[in-house]
Amino acid sequence: MEKRDQLISTAFLLFYRYGIHAVGINQVIDAAGVAKRTLYHHFDSKEALIAATLAYRDQQFRTWLEARIEQAPPGGGALLAVFDALDDWFNERDETIMPFHGCFFINTCAEYTDPQNVHHQQCQTHKRLVREMLLRHAYQVNAERADALSQELVFLKEGAIVQAHVMADPQAALIAKGVAKRLLQSYAR
Repeated sequence: MEKRDQLISTAFLLFYRYGIHAVGINQVIDAAGVAKRTLYHHFDSKEALIAATLAYRDQQFRTWLEARIEQAPPGGGALLAVFDALDDWFNERDETIMPFHGCFFINTCAEYTDPQNVHHQQCQTHKRLVREMLLRHAYQVNAERADALSQELVFLKEGAIVQAHVMADPQAALIAKGVAKRLLQSYAR
C-alpha cells in the first residue's frame, strides 16, 4: 500500500472510531508507522488529511452500497436491498464496510457544524450522491414521484443509521426495511 493511502486509511479508522477532534496528527503517524515528514509530504495540514478521509469513505461507501444494490432486482428490490446492506453493516457481517461506528459523515457534521465549512460541505455532497443513487432506482417504481420516494427512503436510511448507532439497535435496518416495503407499495399504486 502506498504511504499516502496508508495514511488516509489509518486516519479514517482513527477519526471514525474516536472522532476527528479527539485524534491528533501524532496518533495518525504512530498508527500508520510513518514519519511526520512523510505525512506532511502528502498533506500540508490535518485539514487536508480530513478532506482526504472524507473522500476515501465517500468512495468506499458508495461503491459498496451500489454493489449491494446491483445484486438485487431493479426498482423496488434494489431499494429494499439498501436496508439489507445496512443490516449487514450495523451487525458487522460485511468485511468490506466494517466496523460500524455510526455514519462518518453524520459524525463529521457533528464536529463541523457550520454548513459553510469545507468538511461539512463534503458530507452534504456525499449525502446528495447517495440520494441520487436511490433516485435512479426510484424512477423504476414510480417515475412521476421518484424524487419524493427517494427522499423518503433517505429519511428511513438515515434514521436507521442513527437508531443503530445511538441506541445500539441491531434491528434498526430491518425495521426501516419494513416501513420501506409499505412505502414502496403506496408508490406502486
